[in-house]
This record gives sequence, C-alpha cells and structure tokens, in this order.
Amino acid sequence: MLLAIDVGNTHTVLGLFEGDEVIEHWRIATDARRTADEIAVVLQGLLGQSPLLKGTDVDGIVLCSTVPSVLNEMREMCRRYYGDVTAVIVEPGIRTGVPVRMDNPKEVGSDRIVNALAAIQLYGGPCVIVDFGTATSFDAVSAKGEYVGAVTAPGIEISVDALAAAGAQLHKVELIRPRSVIAKNTVEALQAGIIYGFAGQVDGIVERMAAELADDPDDVTVVATGSAAPLVVSEARSIDMHEPWLTLIGLRLIYHRNTA
Repeated sequence: MLLAIDVGNTHTVLGLFEGDEVIEHWRIATDARRTADEIAVVLQGLLGQSPLLKGTDVDGIVLCSTVPSVLNEMREMCRRYYGDVTAVIVEPGIRTGVPVRMDNPKEVGSDRIVNALAAIQLYGGPCVIVDFGTATSFDAVSAKGEYVGAVTAPGIEISVDALAAAGAQLHKVELIRPRSVIAKNTVEALQAGIIYGFAGQVDGIVERMAAELADDPDDVTVVATGSAAPLVVSEARSIDMHEPWLTLIGLRLIYHRNTA
C-alpha cells in the first residue's frame, strides 16, 4: 500500500492507497514543533488502529509540504523509521511532468504543482483549481498541462478568526448555511457573509481567470478541493467538480512517475 502525506500550513492530510483508490484517510493538525520521533509515533498510531492494514505493510511513501521545518522532520522520520520503504518527497529534482510558466518557478508551492498534475490527469485542460485551505488558492493550468499562474486570497478560517478578533461584539460561529441570505440575527448574518461572500469571490475570480485562460471560458473546468470546500461548492456557480483527494491523487501519480 502507498501512504501519501500532504503537509499544509494548518492541517496534514494522510491517505492510504490500494491501487488508485483511497481506502483510508486521516487529518491531523500541522505542528512545526513536532520532531521526527513524534511524527513517527502519531503516524504509527494511526496506521496501527486501521483494520485495513492488519497484516499488510506500507510499501511506499510520498509526501509534499508547504512548511519547510516540517519537511525536514518528515524526511528524517522516513529515514529513521521507514528506511526500507521507497519514499518520494516532492521537491526540486522530482519529475512531475508539469511545466511551470512563472517568473520564479521556485516560488510555487509543491502542493499546487501536485494539484495541477492531478487535475490534468482527471479532467484535462484548461482548468482552474480552487484549493480552500489556510489560503484560498486559485491555480491556472493551460490546455497543454502547464502551470501558468495563480491567485491567492485569505482563507475562510483566517477571515473568520480576523473578524472575530477585530469585532468587539462578533464571535466565531459554526460555518453552516443560514436560513436565508438576509439574516435575522448576528450568527446567521456572519454565516451568510462568510459562505455567500466566499462563493461570490470564487465566482468573480474564476470568471476573470477563465477569460484569460481560454478563448471560450466555458472550455475551462473548475475543480474545487481543500478542507473548507464543502462550505462553498454548492453555493458557487462556477465550480464544476469537487475532488477532496486531489492532492493525494497527485502525490500518487508523482510517486509512480518517479519509481516506475
């Protein structure tokens, strides 16, 4: 089985593949203070409690990270605890098959390249990937499968935290769809502003990106992913596909591309 690990700024998502299917998954907090030994304890605890792994070993690991300090500890964890397992870490020198057409390709996060590869393989190009994470990231991929540009906006949880911190009479609320857009109380007013506000942001940015990406904007496939995507997907008119495991799928593709 292949273990794919996506280390984000806020959460780390782990997925266990049997063939091309995610058969088990976990989401844990990303903690830059964890050592390689602590990461190994957490990982072995998760793997040990899964009934799907009884009598079956992980025979491959692939990971990417947007947090450099965590990446160093992950690399050390693989070396110390999984030295006999083939490990692929997405970093410079790894074959992805995605040309990066940016002013400075090194600025592009590895997770965004991984997402671009998965989206092209699943849906073809041109496409726009909307990743609802710590930031809301919009990535443009051409019809040729090239990563050609991006838009980055504050994420949903960051915006909610900032609003609650700055407003004396405002507080964090459960992020669910309110009864109506025009709210009758403060909680639902906040919910409406967050959910419909971000849906409008997504539609507006995607519309402009699609117009630049293709002669016919309708040819552009819009793919949503990330932990907060379910909050917005049903409210944003522009989203065509929702793939929660997009990054894990891209990691699997990169693993096989580099170990075939």
